[in-house]
Amino acid sequence: MIFSLTCASLTRMARVFVYGTLKKGQPNHSFMTTRTNGRAEFQGRGRTADLYPLVIGSKHNIPYLLNVPGKGHHVTGEIYSVDDQMLQFLDEFEGCPDTYQRTPVRIEILEWEGKSSAPEERPAVNSIMECFVYSTTTYPPEWINLPYYDNYDSLGKHGLRYNPRENR
Repeated sequence: MIFSLTCASLTRMARVFVYGTLKKGQPNHSFMTTRTNGRAEFQGRGRTADLYPLVIGSKHNIPYLLNVPGKGHHVTGEIYSVDDQMLQFLDEFEGCPDTYQRTPVRIEILEWEGKSSAPEERPAVNSIMECFVYSTTTYPPEWINLPYYDNYDSLGKHGLRYNPRENR
């Protein structure tokens, strides 16, 4: 029993920033909490340190973070620590590398709830950390002219309600 606890504690965790349908209260958040997909622990809220265009595209009204740094807004979202199993699930869920590409992006901490054994391991509010983000460089050229958002909500006043996969 002690051996399995030691092995579990050695599992490598990656930080992932989610800005769309995987956030709390959004249509796909349950995938982040389904243990068969792996482990995802909410750490806090943040926003991209650099500007990015967040658009709602396709006939299914999917949020896309276009990998065009310097254009758009500081996009807000949530930071999770995920294990390798969840990271692999997210890669498949996001169609990586064809639809989205998983890239490291600088994220500014807005609030931190993550548990840490040592206070010095807690990142300070307004500090910057690197997280994986699913963004895309493969999109129709006209998407760069769509409205940009700084925060995604599937029921937002944009009126572009997300169409879940099971309805397509």
